[in-house]
Amino acid sequence: MEKTEKKESRFGLLGKNISYSFSQGYFTKKFQELGLDDHSYENFDIPQISDFETLVTQKSLRGMNVTIPYKEQVIPFLSKLDDTASAIGAVNVIKFGPQGLTGFNTDFYGFQKSLEPFLQAHHTKALILGTGGASKAIRFVLNELGFAHQFVSRSKKENQFTYEELNREIMEDHTVIINCTPLGTYPNLSEKPDIPYSLISEKHLLFDLIYNPSKTAFLASGEAQGAAICNGQQMLEFQAEKAWEIWNTP
Repeated sequence: MEKTEKKESRFGLLGKNISYSFSQGYFTKKFQELGLDDHSYENFDIPQISDFETLVTQKSLRGMNVTIPYKEQVIPFLSKLDDTASAIGAVNVIKFGPQGLTGFNTDFYGFQKSLEPFLQAHHTKALILGTGGASKAIRFVLNELGFAHQFVSRSKKENQFTYEELNREIMEDHTVIINCTPLGTYPNLSEKPDIPYSLISEKHLLFDLIYNPSKTAFLASGEAQGAAICNGQQMLEFQAEKAWEIWNTP
């Protein structure tokens, strides 16, 4: 039996191939600093979402974070969603309670808090690279801020661009570009979204949800063109603190 099984308050990260994760180290350190010796944080690395049903029968679970690829897939297993998670259509925080499992989304909070200091008057239109669960929280924030935005995907769908369609007019018009794909995550450091980086200028802001490495190939390529850049580290910290607040609210 693992030591963590003996803890009275267990938390963890639900995902797939998440050994690189920020969350376990962050919360383990937080628990130590707060003197919460009866708290633990684990990686719940499951190969398929159907394994979630067995996982949640374990004792002493109080809360989970959720990451790729389960932010949308986990929803049918939950008892209810809070209003924001329902509006976004993706969950990255689960709270365990007497009435069952409640899904929340704190990605939107973390993204907005970390994005706003970089925004300038000419930042009015955005491209969202990728269409997974994380991108839905990004779209929610851009809507709240009044940003016009378009998704970019490898396959053609209504009201979104493909990477091949990104021409000079589109790139010059959309001065905020947000990477919601996993391209460039450690250890695949050379990978990056296939956008025309030569059309990026000092007017652009490139935001990458990835935090490891701190400067992805996507960000480095934008910076080389004079763009402002921001990675996902602060977003993660903001959303983690909001998750902690949710778990500890009666």
